[in-house]
Amino acid sequence: MATVKVYLSLVTASPPPSSSSIQSKLSPSSFIPNARKASKSRFMGKCLRSNPMIIMNRGSRSGGFKCSASSSPATLPSALLFDCDGVLVDTEKDGHRISFNDTFKERDLGVTWDVDLYGELLKIGGGKERMTAYFNKVGWPEKAPKDEAERKAFIAGLHKQKTELFMVLIEKKLLPLRPGVAKLVDQALTNGVKVAVCSTSNEKAVSAIVSCLLGPERAENIKIFAGDVVPKKKPDPAIYNLAAETLGVDPSKCVVVEDSAIGLAAAKAAGMTCIVTKSGYTADENFENADAVFDCIGDPPEERFDLSFCGSLLQKQFVS
Repeated sequence: MATVKVYLSLVTASPPPSSSSIQSKLSPSSFIPNARKASKSRFMGKCLRSNPMIIMNRGSRSGGFKCSASSSPATLPSALLFDCDGVLVDTEKDGHRISFNDTFKERDLGVTWDVDLYGELLKIGGGKERMTAYFNKVGWPEKAPKDEAERKAFIAGLHKQKTELFMVLIEKKLLPLRPGVAKLVDQALTNGVKVAVCSTSNEKAVSAIVSCLLGPERAENIKIFAGDVVPKKKPDPAIYNLAAETLGVDPSKCVVVEDSAIGLAAAKAAGMTCIVTKSGYTADENFENADAVFDCIGDPPEERFDLSFCGSLLQKQFVS
């Protein structure tokens, strides 16, 4: 089965400040057995575009653009599945990280996650799992219980508090949607393509992002799979398997938009087509198994891809 791979060159910002003393001792392999550092090579090449099929019409109640197809592509995805953090919104550095640190400060734990360290910790899917792996590596705070079951409850309490702080940031709309997200969602909904968000983040936080930033009208038509809805988190494919089963769609006819190597691995393990839109923390990760790689979805006149392009990837997939 042949697949088409599309890559768009990306110029990233200058690297963040040097890591702290504790961070210098940490690496992805510190937390994940047999983990290998991501490739530093960059993909360069032309952006392959499908024939233009989508037209933009004003007319949404919010005063923005409503998307419709001038003529239907030969193939459309049955479902368009988005990751949340880093795909809908670039939340990690100035959203989740800040909320974790504020929680640690309020609990007087003497812990701070700087920008570089948090980037390494993102190799672990899930906030509770992230904290547990970190404390197992560097030592648990003095205020943490000693019993394993009590530590699990302690972590759950920290995560609950962190989620509440994060939701305040979202409700104040301090973190904007990434370019092109609303456009692609509108194109999918207008053309009868099912839309869902599949995330390792807490369900309340994901729901807040979808409702507050995409708006209640879109949110009513978007299914959310998040948090502990599955026993294993990305890179395990469980959340994408659940989404396909619940939506009643064939995984091979789903297109996933992810931003990380672990998200890509989850999507491909579920048998789905995956487009990567790189985010601040994931620009140098290895995405060679992706069906297409861009720096963002993009809005006109700087649009990177649209629903027609998603359909074109599926057409290529079924050409032997």
